[in-house]
Amino acid sequence: MADADTRPNVLLVLTDQERYDCSAPAGPPVETPAIDSLSSDGTRFDRAFTPISICSSARASLLTGQFPHGHGMLNNCHEPDAIQPNLPADLPTFSEELVAAGYDLTYTGKWHAGRDQTPADFGFSYLGGSDDHHDDIDAAFREYREECGVPVDEAELEAALYTGDDPRDGSDGTLVAAKTAVDVEDTRAYFLTERTIDAIEAHADGDKDGPFFHRTDFYGPHHPYVVPDPYASLYDPDEIDPPASYAETYDGKPQVHENYLAYRGVTDFDWDTWAEAIAKYWGFVTLIDHQLERILETLDERGLAGETVVVHASDHGDFAGSHRQFNKGPLMYDDTYRIPLQIRWPGVTDGGATCSLPVHLHDLAATFLELADVPAPDSFDSRSLVPVLENSGEPPESDDWRDSTFAQYHGDEFGLYSQRMVRTDRYKYVYNGPDIDELYDLEADPAELQNLIDHPAYVDVRRNMRNRLVEWMDETADPNRVWVTDALETAS
Repeated sequence: MADADTRPNVLLVLTDQERYDCSAPAGPPVETPAIDSLSSDGTRFDRAFTPISICSSARASLLTGQFPHGHGMLNNCHEPDAIQPNLPADLPTFSEELVAAGYDLTYTGKWHAGRDQTPADFGFSYLGGSDDHHDDIDAAFREYREECGVPVDEAELEAALYTGDDPRDGSDGTLVAAKTAVDVEDTRAYFLTERTIDAIEAHADGDKDGPFFHRTDFYGPHHPYVVPDPYASLYDPDEIDPPASYAETYDGKPQVHENYLAYRGVTDFDWDTWAEAIAKYWGFVTLIDHQLERILETLDERGLAGETVVVHASDHGDFAGSHRQFNKGPLMYDDTYRIPLQIRWPGVTDGGATCSLPVHLHDLAATFLELADVPAPDSFDSRSLVPVLENSGEPPESDDWRDSTFAQYHGDEFGLYSQRMVRTDRYKYVYNGPDIDELYDLEADPAELQNLIDHPAYVDVRRNMRNRLVEWMDETADPNRVWVTDALETAS
């Protein structure tokens, strides 16, 4: 094992359902000063993708370094129809490897990678912040709010939006967005930041020889987009323009896309309703960003910034009105599959570097292990980003980096619905087992409005992308590869 004094600390800040474009240079006008600082001081990855747009599955992939079909957690673990509520006990994880290598691991916030398992089962000291719906680990946040004098169940909501026929009627719909009357200090984001600061300060004041790995998992900007002022009023809905994909007609698309409007209860949402919800979503992003700023300031104040690798990413994105959709589902658009990823490694990463290589969320698993001088287990479908970070965002000349990403979907509460996706810089191909496949020219149609799967000018592109998909499925031992390969070979 390498000298503990030479190995960096690692701080992983994972958000829940944060869109890539919120912190992208050409994205909407969302204030993200802390994330922007990580980009300007480190490396920003502009082609980072989740392997699956489902919370439990994506988080299990990050932990195990595997695509979902490898670790088996194919849908959300808390639902009654969970295919696999917990990860196999003998499956290697990056966290257990780090513990064995002498790292001190702490964790706060959302877990959602096992119904009965907790972060403690994977080597972390858990510092609280979960909730009953997703994890049932502890009641730390509820206790915190009791101490603040604002119990969670007693917080008043204003201007609430709900799914269903009447967005102002919450009798049978899902809460989408609202303003809460509590102070910023009473929010879960602030509470998780306090727990994170406590962990950083405990390490700075402690006498442990090994470096630390701390993980903060914010609950947001996942719906419901409930934020207090000033964030609830920070963005004016009247100044938010519809995204290009709002013009979606679903013509030539799989039928489930249009069905999902009714399933999610947003069929009758007009643009004014969406703009109001998006304003709260953006406010949620900025609220979390300001908490990240507090965390980064603590690293500076305690003299740990220079020896700590900081990583910001999200498990997946959020439609937030794009394609007129809410939440996520069997729609493999970039809105939910493309994720933000920034890495700051003082003394190594060039400030302001942009990496345009295609990478996956679970590549972070192998990255963390290489930072700790630990070889990745053979089970990992994960490639370390360290060589790229050390080379100004470019792959070393000796490296043969893939030019595409691979993703999948197996269904969530909607039921099993098999999908596979391969994406290059220009094209995206989606295999839909139950319906028509999809092909998009992202250069001509970045909003992914026109399905070109049957377009005569794209016959060669379609064949090439199908071959790429088969290669990915073969390489990762996807159990559907034989059936899908046969289906694609017989397709016109």
